[in-house]
Amino acid sequence: MAAANSEGNAQKPSLGTFQLFSSSASGFGIFDDAAQQVPAIPPPPCVEVLASEVPSSVQHNVESVNLDGVALLKGRVSTQQVFGLSNSDLVPGKYEGGLKLWEGSLDLIKALRSDIKNGLISFGGKRVLEVGCGHGLPGIFALLEGAAAVHFQDFNAEVLRCLTIPNLNANLAGESQPSSSNLTTCEKADARFFAGDWSEIDKLLPHVSTDEKHNQGDGYEFILMAETVYSINSLQNLYNLIKKCLQHPAGVVYMAAKKYYFGVGGGSRRFLSLVEKDGELVLTYAIIFMLDHYSDSLYIMCFAVA
Repeated sequence: MAAANSEGNAQKPSLGTFQLFSSSASGFGIFDDAAQQVPAIPPPPCVEVLASEVPSSVQHNVESVNLDGVALLKGRVSTQQVFGLSNSDLVPGKYEGGLKLWEGSLDLIKALRSDIKNGLISFGGKRVLEVGCGHGLPGIFALLEGAAAVHFQDFNAEVLRCLTIPNLNANLAGESQPSSSNLTTCEKADARFFAGDWSEIDKLLPHVSTDEKHNQGDGYEFILMAETVYSINSLQNLYNLIKKCLQHPAGVVYMAAKKYYFGVGGGSRRFLSLVEKDGELVLTYAIIFMLDHYSDSLYIMCFAVA
């Protein structure tokens, strides 16, 4: 694992900015051709999913994941049972892979824990949004670290009902081992769940301004997301959502993503190019994981308000 520009303070991990990828390249291959993009499918309506909506008919098998001394619990749910699909990571417009445990979410937690231990960040009393949450482990970790509010977003309401909420319940039941805080803090926290497309979900999120201005106190201090930038078709909607939801001027975004996602055209390089062209956010530091379980390097990136 290699890190760059990791200096910072309690609010933002770093005050500097740097260039991770060369900007001299004019393209990213065949996916620069708009004709390669898949036509958009109308998204399902956005809804808030209540913690009481867990179906009893879906089997949720719990197992432990140990992340450098932090034990979290995660469930295993059948895609066939929930969606009627077998051996599928993605069906555009129907299922966006939320039942699979993506390795990037685990490495994101390791990076967050490292920054907490080094005094760079603290979740204590903060509002956190996990985008494209799936299992929701980074958001659950933030909750166990004392966050005042953690809101979980996924494309599919079924993922929230069958996996995210049961995972949260399992970890709050006293079976996990948070590195700080306690269950009393977690139980008093504001945990809510929202399903829908990134182009519209901001209308439901409670800490997002209803106008174009970023009013003092609006937004989330932390936005967490793991392997959400896989599709070229959704990058702009994702970036727009982040800008609407991030608190100004102190909010930060932690993202875990591979450099490329072959077959769907997205990746960390694509997303970073979008950020740099817009200029509202800046990359403050990055960690590069080069591990055997990745077919491509995984990047942990931290963005802040420019």
